Amino acid sequence: MLRPVPIALSEKPAKRNTNADPRLPSGARCVFSPASVDAAVDRVAARLAVRLWEARPVVVCLMTGALPFTADLLRRFYFDLELDYMHLTRYQGVRGGPVRVARDLERSLAGRTVLLVDDVLDQGSTLRAAEEAASGRGAAEIVKAVLVRKRVPGAVAQADYVALDGPNEFLVGRGMDCDGAFRQLSGIYSLPPPRGTGA
Repeated sequence: MLRPVPIALSEKPAKRNTNADPRLPSGARCVFSPASVDAAVDRVAARLAVRLWEARPVVVCLMTGALPFTADLLRRFYFDLELDYMHLTRYQGVRGGPVRVARDLERSLAGRTVLLVDDVLDQGSTLRAAEEAASGRGAAEIVKAVLVRKRVPGAVAQADYVALDGPNEFLVGRGMDCDGAFRQLSGIYSLPPPRGTGA
């Protein structure tokens, strides 16, 4: 039986740390340590379990970034569920673009409770596209969980469950990447702005 876990505000970013992972470029900094990410996932998984315990949800991983977060959640879930994934992408390097579908769902969502799992919420266009896709397939209830929510004004989608609130910077690690790199890092790090952006 799950022990009651107090609902707490999401983890605050770590203080500036110039000793980032040596695999990262110069100027990168640690935003959330591996231990703080694990603790935040523990909290959000407990809250999700309370809501979804009897729902037998379809857990939808939004590839590729949400793969580590989804795996972290699944290891903490002790209730019946099904798993599928959708590949929506809008990034090339550090710049966002229009959402495109690289791989669609296979399981029927008609009448089901669906848990959408994403790595990062900034403008929200990817999460909104996934929510619209699930709704169009007849999902009875859609629950949205994200690992990191950036402080970005004017977001077009909101998450129901947020593990971490982070800065509006380019983040990598724990599934988040830059041109496919750094997804495997256990912590979450901020990359310096690319040259020529004026940032």
